[in-house]
Amino acid sequence: MRLAAFCHNGAPLLSARLGPATTAMNSPEHPSHFRYTLSELPLTNRFASLPPAFHTRLSATPLPAPYLVCASEAAADLIGLDPEAFDSARFVDVFSGNAELPGSMPLSGVYSGHQFGVWAGQLGDGRAILLGEVPSPQSPTGSMELQLKGAGKTPYSRMADGRAVLRSSIREFLCSEAIAALGIPGTRALCVIGSDQPVIRETVETAAVVTRMSPNFVRFGSFEHWFWNERHDELKILADYVIAHSYPHLADHPQPYHALLREVTQRSAELVAQWQTVGFMHGVLNTDNMSILGETLDYGPFGFMEAFNPHHICNHSDHQGRYAYQMQPRIVEWNCYALGQAMLPLMGDVDTVKDALTVYQPTFEKKIGTLWRTKLGLETEQADDDALVRELLTVMATGRVDFPVFFRRLSNLKCDDPSADAPLRDLFINRDAFDAWLVKYRLRLRLENSVDEARKIAMNRVNPKFVLRNHLAQAAIEKAQQKDFSEVKRLHQILQRPFDEQPEHEAYADLPPDWAASISVSCSS
Repeated sequence: MRLAAFCHNGAPLLSARLGPATTAMNSPEHPSHFRYTLSELPLTNRFASLPPAFHTRLSATPLPAPYLVCASEAAADLIGLDPEAFDSARFVDVFSGNAELPGSMPLSGVYSGHQFGVWAGQLGDGRAILLGEVPSPQSPTGSMELQLKGAGKTPYSRMADGRAVLRSSIREFLCSEAIAALGIPGTRALCVIGSDQPVIRETVETAAVVTRMSPNFVRFGSFEHWFWNERHDELKILADYVIAHSYPHLADHPQPYHALLREVTQRSAELVAQWQTVGFMHGVLNTDNMSILGETLDYGPFGFMEAFNPHHICNHSDHQGRYAYQMQPRIVEWNCYALGQAMLPLMGDVDTVKDALTVYQPTFEKKIGTLWRTKLGLETEQADDDALVRELLTVMATGRVDFPVFFRRLSNLKCDDPSADAPLRDLFINRDAFDAWLVKYRLRLRLENSVDEARKIAMNRVNPKFVLRNHLAQAAIEKAQQKDFSEVKRLHQILQRPFDEQPEHEAYADLPPDWAASISVSCSS
């Protein structure tokens, strides 16, 4: 059932406007009251119960002479794993893919997707192997799946080697845990295991495996796979599986598939609103990189906004700018339409699908409006708030003002003392334009009788001082490539407390050095 009104040349049609949701899944963790040793982890695999067409059972390809690069205690806490396990050879063997835990049923899943807006056909876990799932009281679904990324060839590798490199694995580890600390939904990273095994990308690099964690790894492209292959029975099986295990509150809904699409669309809209207001750019928002849970998935050529430019492209491979910063809200909506198209056989008619998708724009606009006000320290909603934000972003773009530095410094503004504005004004080339905006901002603050100290505390809870800037990641990677993992560990610890002052790490919040402009990340990153 492919209707011309709904798609064109294999791509969904939509009309989108440019316009960032903290969930319990990604709230700051509270220490668990249970601890497993590695051998005690109660591993099961519900995804393995799906019919054979959904996956291929296989073990990871052994990784020669593996070693631990870094591990996250916060991620381990989600599954009750005692961090003392990090120091064991068994830990390295299991999470390099060289050994299997009791109860493990390793497999790789199949999916398809649109890549850069073009139907790419069958894809799948080309270098990822799902080990199974572990109970997790802190997860809304009650469990977390463990997946090895870079664990070797699978039937879905498409002539590739199935490996990940140390560089990209460190980037994914650091960003996964940084995103969680920012309160943004996303997959987690337990550890990175390295090896001296050579891997050829643009140059010869070394191999690594990152262990990812999520309540599930089902993607928009997982649904598209069955739709485009006209296998509607499997499409229904997948939808029922997702509802049963990830959206159980929808099981008794009179229109469960409509409700599922609506909730996924809402979560996705809230997610991209969070990305926009923290300055995060995903880099490759293909439908196969979109999580059915509405969480950040697949960290490749990502970036955090530094010199503000709404047209900034963080992915060197994105020659058309499809995934530029300002395009992300549109593209996420486009991807929701692609999911809706794939779910059409379950829902019966286009109007029912479109009805579920109408939630995107109001959800996005409400969420991003709330988040911008929070970043600006505003407690009330006023009619001209959108104009105030747009004017600020325009002035910031004109002078390429550093995004995290500006919002952090803005918390120090005094309502009745413009003489203290110098640290803010120094960030702008067109100071007259910024001064004009400051006049409006101060009037807005006075309108709600804003108190300087209270506002500063509130703003510093949402405007991070520390983000994963590319030059910081690059410095950590270069040391790690020399077998010095101290900087990876230090950066990871700093990013676990992004809103704290951490004066001992002040340099990690500074403006980037000039050489950082030459750093390029692409789809191989």
